[in-house]
Amino acid sequence: MLTMTFLGVGGAFAKRNFQSNALVEAWTVGPDAQASPDDNLLIDFGSTGPLALHQLKDVDGFHYLSDGARIHFPAIKRVFISHQHADHIGGLEEMAFANRFLYASTNDNGSCKPELISSTEILKNLWEHSLKGGLGILKDQPATLDDYFDVNALAHDNVDACGFDLLDKYRFSIFSTDHLCLDHKYDWPSLGLFITQDGSSESAFFSGDTKYDFEAYESMLQRSKIIFHDVQLHEQPDPVHALLSQMQEMPQAIRQKTFLYHYDDTWDAPQYNCVDEQFAGFVKPHRRYVIFDG
Repeated sequence: MLTMTFLGVGGAFAKRNFQSNALVEAWTVGPDAQASPDDNLLIDFGSTGPLALHQLKDVDGFHYLSDGARIHFPAIKRVFISHQHADHIGGLEEMAFANRFLYASTNDNGSCKPELISSTEILKNLWEHSLKGGLGILKDQPATLDDYFDVNALAHDNVDACGFDLLDKYRFSIFSTDHLCLDHKYDWPSLGLFITQDGSSESAFFSGDTKYDFEAYESMLQRSKIIFHDVQLHEQPDPVHALLSQMQEMPQAIRQKTFLYHYDDTWDAPQYNCVDEQFAGFVKPHRRYVIFDG
């Protein structure tokens, strides 16, 4: 079984529902039969991620994430980074320091090191331009990203052919998203995930941050049984996220299996009641969504 639980469902400026980071859990049996998953993966860990995870650890079914009053960070085995914005990477410094100094492991350096997964380009920029300022020194010695994480850098020269697996059963294929650009489409690195199950025709789609790019994703959307797509509720010229008005143009069959996330704090205003009618609905935080039940 593969499940996905959003720590938060809001955009970068959300105050009511935290930022959109998600916990993927892979189970041999399932959450009703075992206390913790056999493997797990955080999709991004932004600035509000630690507080959102702190709240999730006290929810029934997620107590394996708890170490009394604090988060049991070693319970997080892997982290996938979709891109470099703070609402997607801002919690990594806390995770790195907590694992390094609060918890011991059998690693040679005496710390817990989750696997950190992304493209080579994103991981290089992540360290040089975001994390190095806080994590770059350890006891008067220079440090690198490898001192805190087991780095899995996926080849950036053909990023759309790359991926990784959970339990040798669930395949996470990465694809480029059109979030920002400098000179041409896809030249600023940001990633989404297309998830498949070995031996099954079922699949799932996780957009990451992206402009509306239906033609690029149509084949994956058609194949997916469940879709998680970011959305921007308010209209804006030249947006960097998919506008709700654009998402409403998708075929009904695709909309009805699409859950919207990354929305702002006005999501429960009456004008957005249409989401429950036209889509699968807004993603709810702290709810386990079953991606594959086998």
